[in-house]
Amino acid sequence: MIKEKTNTPLTFEDFKTEVLSDYKIATISRECSLLGRKEVLTGKAKFGIFGDGKEVPQLAMAKAFKNGDFRSGYYRDQTFMMAIGQLTIQEFFAGLYGHTDIEQEPMSAGRQMGGHFATHSLNDDGTWKDLTKQKNSSADISPTAAQMPRLLGLAQASKIYRQVSGITNAANFSVDGNEIAWGTIGNASTSEGLFFETINAAGVLQVPLVMSVWDDEYGISVHARHQTTKESISEILKGYQRESNTNGFEILKVKGWDYADLVATYEKAANIAREKHIPVLIHVNELTQPQGHSSSGSHERYKDSNRLAWEKDFDCLRQMKLWMIAINVASPEEIEAIDLQAKKDVFEAKKAAWNAFIEPIVEEQKELVSLLQKIAETSKNKERILKLITDLNSIKSPLKKEILVTARKVLRLVMNETGKEELSLWITSYTNKTQQKFSSNLFSETDLNVFSVEKVLPEYSENAKEDTDGRMILRDNFDAIFTKHPETLIFGEDAGNIGDVNQGLEGMQEKYGELRVADVGIREATIIGQGIGMALRGLRPIAEIQYLDYLLYAIQIMSDDLATLRYRTVGKQKAPLIIRTRGHRLEGIWHSGSPMGMIINAVRGIHVLVPRNMTQAAGFYNSLLECDEPALVIECLNGYRLKEKMPLNYGEFKTPIGVIETLKEGTDITLVSYGSTLRLVQQAAKELLEVGIDCEIIDLQSLLPFDVNQDVVKSIAKTNRLLVIDEDVPGGASAYILQQIIEQQDAYNYLDSKPQTLTAKAHRPAYGTDGDYFSKPSSEDIFEKVYGMMNEVNPLKYPSLY
Repeated sequence: MIKEKTNTPLTFEDFKTEVLSDYKIATISRECSLLGRKEVLTGKAKFGIFGDGKEVPQLAMAKAFKNGDFRSGYYRDQTFMMAIGQLTIQEFFAGLYGHTDIEQEPMSAGRQMGGHFATHSLNDDGTWKDLTKQKNSSADISPTAAQMPRLLGLAQASKIYRQVSGITNAANFSVDGNEIAWGTIGNASTSEGLFFETINAAGVLQVPLVMSVWDDEYGISVHARHQTTKESISEILKGYQRESNTNGFEILKVKGWDYADLVATYEKAANIAREKHIPVLIHVNELTQPQGHSSSGSHERYKDSNRLAWEKDFDCLRQMKLWMIAINVASPEEIEAIDLQAKKDVFEAKKAAWNAFIEPIVEEQKELVSLLQKIAETSKNKERILKLITDLNSIKSPLKKEILVTARKVLRLVMNETGKEELSLWITSYTNKTQQKFSSNLFSETDLNVFSVEKVLPEYSENAKEDTDGRMILRDNFDAIFTKHPETLIFGEDAGNIGDVNQGLEGMQEKYGELRVADVGIREATIIGQGIGMALRGLRPIAEIQYLDYLLYAIQIMSDDLATLRYRTVGKQKAPLIIRTRGHRLEGIWHSGSPMGMIINAVRGIHVLVPRNMTQAAGFYNSLLECDEPALVIECLNGYRLKEKMPLNYGEFKTPIGVIETLKEGTDITLVSYGSTLRLVQQAAKELLEVGIDCEIIDLQSLLPFDVNQDVVKSIAKTNRLLVIDEDVPGGASAYILQQIIEQQDAYNYLDSKPQTLTAKAHRPAYGTDGDYFSKPSSEDIFEKVYGMMNEVNPLKYPSLY
């Protein structure tokens, strides 16, 4: 582990000790890569992707990395993690084997493949650790360049902590904003739009970010000439070079095998970013990848003999050895001794990791075999059971799957015998115990989750009238939020100077400043990334996406990063980001879509809230700021000018999450909807009452979570009929809603008619008022759909309309 630097001058002996320590870490890391690949090829591990060839620049980065700093990298940074003391050899192999014990495999407890790293930001109860006292790594993800947007937010947090006073518990997250966010990426991945979007945003914002590009000239098998103009990312980014009186980057270039120059370069970069909050890009070129991209192939297939010979000569470890010998830091014999010891240490730690992984499973194997042998003695299917026992016993390194498969197959053979009950109990217990290792922590399991928030009703004056624009209720509630929660900030396209396009933030920037209420560029992916990174560092950001349709630009970051964060760290990191947007009915193909089915199926791990009015929306924001989970709030675009009552208790009233609201009680049919469409449902229900049909109207309020008290089925038990009205495409959110009601709530027990849906057409909504009318459900559509369902029940009372 590399120690924090001090200002005390190094003696040559101290220098020698430090260099040899660095070399030892790099050599251990290389041995881990070499032995790790063998473990994959022998079948002990599923897949391997390693950091060989990148060891020396990662040592240099680790030297400049201080307590409180954050890394947002990709899956080749094992040397760096070892150098900052956050990854042991045994933990490296535990990750390779997919060990589900968080103590053995602290990166993700086997939920991610090896090479994906994270540190623990939270205590066991979900509260924050003091992140300034430790070196931090945000949890890695595999999608190419998807670590970039989060990096922006991690860096921006330092700017906020440096320039905004009064933030709650700021000392746990920052020391005067001196922390750097360190990013890493492979050269080929800089071709992704997420890279360029983040680089541009960082240059605009001027945040303390140091971006390392590991350049080994290839992206898997594809050479840089097919990836990057001029075959050089630093060349094509020269326009971003910061000049006098301009913003931008400091761009540095260094050879990846030159230890001394790397150390100097990273020290220079750290000083610039840490002190001046100027972003830096370091193009680390002339790197190698000795084993190719991953364990699924060999680089000899696509590199010619000249390239392979060059890589052997300029391997960073070989060059570091030559340099150490040249300056008398170590003799060849001393280096060889370090190499041999590294091989031994890695082999022993690998063996320990394997034993820790396999021995508990072998014990479970033995436990089941013992039970099955007892059951077999009295079974009429004894021979078949004994065969299954023999097959299971023959597996020297069993998987949990193989154990459970055997148990379930035997259960079929004894379903009418005395052994069934004991085996059934064993299977249930084993499944419940094991399933949690793979399925826990999709949402918060702490006392800070959304269900811990108590409902608080809006309070009104005695003579309150519905004469206040909905947008003013949002505005005044945001005003209360920013006063009550100094760690809260909001940012988005047009969110600042004009107070958002619908004036829900009118006057807020003038009152709270440009850092807390901020305009940003047109770049939805990095708007979400800003929010994720800042939330990872204890702030409470609200990231605004101007319209629901624009969410598609950011859905990958929401799905792959934010939604999976708590799950992939087994509850050791959290980012309680609130995403604010508006949608549903407007005009035309691109601004009136309601792709709710796509959203709710892509973002499990994020709550999706669909308020029908602005008081309800404001209550959701108040609730979310009391808990520790991310959420998407979709305001009704046509509701900002509609009149509502003005509450008295801004910032205090709270809309419960996962709880439905019954807007009208009825006896004949249950109508379920959400958002803007509810106004049409209410209008249709009035008209249906005129012809003797009494509808019960339910506002879902939130799609994720869905009706946690199972109140919809209670309504259906009374009415015996169900219609779901939704402006998503057929089979979109309506299919999800039906699945929840019919399957999860067992509503089929109470239905006297086929449950039905009324949705928008399969195409995007056409332009104009007529386009909306013929594309999405109207109140006439709802009336006729309900009437038709009642006609089926009683054609004499409700004669056919057509």
